[in-house]
Amino acid sequence: MTDHAVKAERTPRAPMPRPGRAWTVLGLGLGAQISGTVFVTAPAFLIPLLHTERGLSLAEAGLLAAVPNIGLVFTLIAWGALADRIGERWVIAGGMALTALAAAGAVVASGYLELGIFLFLGGAASASSNAASGRVVVGWFPKDRRGLAMGIRQMAQPLGVTIAALLVPGLAASAGVGAALVVPLVLCGVFAIACAIGIRNPPRSAPRAAAASTQGVPDAAVSTNPYRSSGFLWRIHAVSVLLVVPQFTLSTFGLVWLITQVGMDALTAGILVGVAQFVGAFGRIAAGVLSDRVGSRVRPLAWVAVAAAVAMLALAGVAALQPGQSVEAGGALVVPLLVAAAVLYVLATTVSVADNGLAFTSVAEVAGSAWAGRALGAQNTAQFIAASVVGPGVGAVIGAIGFPLAFVMVALCPAIAVPIIPRASAERDRL
Repeated sequence: MTDHAVKAERTPRAPMPRPGRAWTVLGLGLGAQISGTVFVTAPAFLIPLLHTERGLSLAEAGLLAAVPNIGLVFTLIAWGALADRIGERWVIAGGMALTALAAAGAVVASGYLELGIFLFLGGAASASSNAASGRVVVGWFPKDRRGLAMGIRQMAQPLGVTIAALLVPGLAASAGVGAALVVPLVLCGVFAIACAIGIRNPPRSAPRAAAASTQGVPDAAVSTNPYRSSGFLWRIHAVSVLLVVPQFTLSTFGLVWLITQVGMDALTAGILVGVAQFVGAFGRIAAGVLSDRVGSRVRPLAWVAVAAAVAMLALAGVAALQPGQSVEAGGALVVPLLVAAAVLYVLATTVSVADNGLAFTSVAEVAGSAWAGRALGAQNTAQFIAASVVGPGVGAVIGAIGFPLAFVMVALCPAIAVPIIPRASAERDRL
């Protein structure tokens, strides 16, 4: 018997998970993260109300919209470490319960400061599902289906934005800010209970230290910090930070751009933002399936980065036109600005959200089960730090130089990301 066969024979194996259980757990984790996303993104859809009727500047309203993301930043790694220690079930369920309590506080808040405090606390609590639901995917699904499963899991962000876009502006306009925040309150409360009942921690292999001892491998070798052994994870984190900028620019300021610059009415603009996010959700699945087919996460990630830069530049060109103008689309075809803006906004949004599942799957696979929670927490932390800056930062840029040039500046971020993405050969070396 060869040494390789002996090693395989000695290595403890995890029990094979039931496929039905894997999909059930994925569905609950997806629902929890959608609920948390609705809470985190709801303030962005209050910007038109706060800016046009309550007198806040775009930078001030953008700062309020960024507060939940700031809360996320402070707790993502801690939630991930807790998931590494006690498992995913109670981390997700407990975090959803705390988010629901924060949403209840935001509903009855009497001023912007008090509202901001509850938004911060709710964002900090909602980070639980971001950090732990990725571990669920890696634990329950085999490698050749993780791209698909993580793509489904990553639908949470655009679907959450879709729900917020469709419900929050109308409720806020008719019944006030507090009424609009009842939506995440109900969703988070329901999924806190559902996840406590239905989520099961994924089956795990026997302790790696025990496996190592039977093979004569030092314990330290099986728990090597992946951040010290390679720069691969650092580069993926950096790329994800850059690709977050167009994503959050479009989700945060897309509605106000469509209303104030393109000339859409609030209802139509809200529906369009929701449709764009919905289409983007399925774009994440397509990107995940593509990565399974090509056997790489980083190659499709590079394609997405290039497409995002091109899409933002095209959107900048449309933003430079005045309401009522048309766009020449080749030959005698002339497209009204409203139509061109709608189509390009949907395409740009779809492309801008397609990278998340690819990056998350790559991080989880390279980090390994012992570090997946912390690595995904670090991934989310980096992304939400960038997202927290996008609200006030891009808002101030738009106020200073307008939407067209702001979109050009945003397009630079995915362009810079392209050469930072690791090569596929480096990916193979790490897996």
